Amino acid sequence: MNMLTSVLPLWSRVMVTACLVGVVFLLGQLHGERVAGDFHNEYVGKQAAQTVKIIKAQAKVVTETETIYKDRFIKIYEKGDKNEKETSTYVTADDSAACVVNSGFVRHHDSAWSSNTAGPATIADREPSGISLTAVAETNAFNATTCLAWREQALGLRDFYKKLQTVTNESQE
Repeated sequence: MNMLTSVLPLWSRVMVTACLVGVVFLLGQLHGERVAGDFHNEYVGKQAAQTVKIIKAQAKVVTETETIYKDRFIKIYEKGDKNEKETSTYVTADDSAACVVNSGFVRHHDSAWSSNTAGPATIADREPSGISLTAVAETNAFNATTCLAWREQALGLRDFYKKLQTVTNESQE
């Protein structure tokens, strides 16, 4: 020890000791950061795997729902077109001539579909509108088809949302 103290002054020994302590401290920091980095990478990897699992499950739901409801829409519109084309079978020209559609009916019908009030009835409401009973039946068939399609769309979206919630929750477990 005497030789060490005579060769190296006190300040240089303190510096060497401080440097050694600093190197050991930095090595410990690097190791800690590596461990924390590995933990973070593992966490991100699990999140990515879970996200991929959820996306695959949701894609399956999208495909199934689209297939089911697309077929239903096609059937609804095909039947609706058929009903519109067959109107003249059920409401003949003689029927249209025998039944006069007055202007009040047309005004009331149009106001109901625009969600407005028709206002008070007038004498002009009793006049013939010039619209045949066949045209009324065709309009009714078209409106029914559209409403049925909207209903199927609403039911499909509700079913789709529930299925998405289910697969998302199941995939997170």
